[in-house]
Amino acid sequence: MKTKTIAGYGAVIALGFAAGTLCIAGKAHAQAGAFPDRPVRIVLPTSAGSGVDITARAIAQKLSEAWGQQVVVDNRPGANGIIGMETVAKAKPDGYTLLQGFTSALTINPYVYKSLPYDTFRDYAPITQTATNTMVLVVNPALPVRTVKDLVALGKARPGELVYASAGIGNLTHLAGELLRVEAGLKVLHVPYKGETPAFTDLVGGQTAYMFSAALGVAAHITSGKLRLLATCGETRASAFPNVPTMGESGLPKVVVTGWGGWLAPAGTPADIIQKVQRDTARVLGLPDMRERLGTLGAEPVGSSAAEFAAFLRAEADKWSRVTREAGIYQSQ
Repeated sequence: MKTKTIAGYGAVIALGFAAGTLCIAGKAHAQAGAFPDRPVRIVLPTSAGSGVDITARAIAQKLSEAWGQQVVVDNRPGANGIIGMETVAKAKPDGYTLLQGFTSALTINPYVYKSLPYDTFRDYAPITQTATNTMVLVVNPALPVRTVKDLVALGKARPGELVYASAGIGNLTHLAGELLRVEAGLKVLHVPYKGETPAFTDLVGGQTAYMFSAALGVAAHITSGKLRLLATCGETRASAFPNVPTMGESGLPKVVVTGWGGWLAPAGTPADIIQKVQRDTARVLGLPDMRERLGTLGAEPVGSSAAEFAAFLRAEADKWSRVTREAGIYQSQ
């Protein structure tokens, strides 16, 4: 199918999010037992070890305990999230297959691919935004730089030589790299990978020079000294890294990028299931040990309502349609 510009989403959103889409499924659900009465699968369209993977597994563990049913995270990486996204779009809308979506797959892909096998606003029912993730800029420690200004100076001294990694074409890690390239006026090479984990492997191994990533996914490498943290990418300093400057403080105020994740269900999933999953997930995210665990890794739990998450998705889609144009990777529809 062809993707749509944000201006054309109005009618589709009304169809995709309206309560009317839940009625038929709701009748069938009313005849079934209390949800959940068997294991629940959370499809994650990226590799294990990424920031959203860590968040999803932490929530899944808590929900397994609360529901007395196994909640399994099913990693389906590939094609910048498209494989996993399509899996959920085609799944039975009964609540037993859910999606851990994230920035790139939900609100960037529609602008970097001319066609997709899914539509963010037609094929899914938003449940809740789970967390926001601090984005960071890390380099291989063998690189002779200790600040963003050092990295920019090195890139200008060696045009076309520095290589940055990303988790895939159009991924948030890619767009952050493009923002740095444009704002700093660099000539660098981009190598996309099939997810963050293989990208980290080559960055640690020295095959690439630097990468933008969610702090959650790369925190262990920073702590171990396998990667060097140069800056965070929010408007203000991250509570997890209070002594690390932002990109703005480093002289690049327009390089502001925040990652996020959220749960969705296939369109047509009964409203009472959506409400239960949202309510229980929000409760889990509010637990002190969960907030502490995610906070130390640079993530902030959210637990928004389904309506709030739907509005957030629309705003994000609008933003990234503009950014992809500015980065020169927007695909006209």
